Amino acid sequence: MSHTLPGTPVPDLKIPLVGGGAFDLSQSKPENFTLLLFYRGLHCPVCKGQLRDLQNNLDALAERGVNAVAISMDNEERATKAQQDWGVDRLAIGHSLSEVEARSFGLFLSNGINDNEPELFSEPGLFLVRPDGTLYFGSIQTMPFTRPSLKELMMGIDYALEHDYPARGEVAAQ
Repeated sequence: MSHTLPGTPVPDLKIPLVGGGAFDLSQSKPENFTLLLFYRGLHCPVCKGQLRDLQNNLDALAERGVNAVAISMDNEERATKAQQDWGVDRLAIGHSLSEVEARSFGLFLSNGINDNEPELFSEPGLFLVRPDGTLYFGSIQTMPFTRPSLKELMMGIDYALEHDYPARGEVAAQ
């Protein structure tokens, strides 16, 4: 498995959005960062809470120059149901992430273990991407629990912006 190193370009990503249109990372030009939140899908109650928290903090993120999108491997129908049932109508929800795209971001994949889960889905990941398309921050998980706190992430963004803090973890394996 390969991971994008901080300070290097992230993979291209163009993904359809619930309600029409598409999110194209190469066209995302935030003041400071694009926040990519990869979530497991409609079957995940922890994702529901995380996406609600993200929606509740969209204005606070915008004040920091951060655009946000949540993305899953769910098809359009499941992603639309999640957006409606979870009450996250202000949040851009991308769907139909392919296995190749998920792997290009280093996301872990899981096979469904019951009728509520899709046959294949990605585990959570959260990335901050600079306007130039390079990775600043990444968190990739193998399990649905213990996700990065959005409050702590915003504190980190504040510190990074105030102190012009560089991306860390940039040293390649030898």
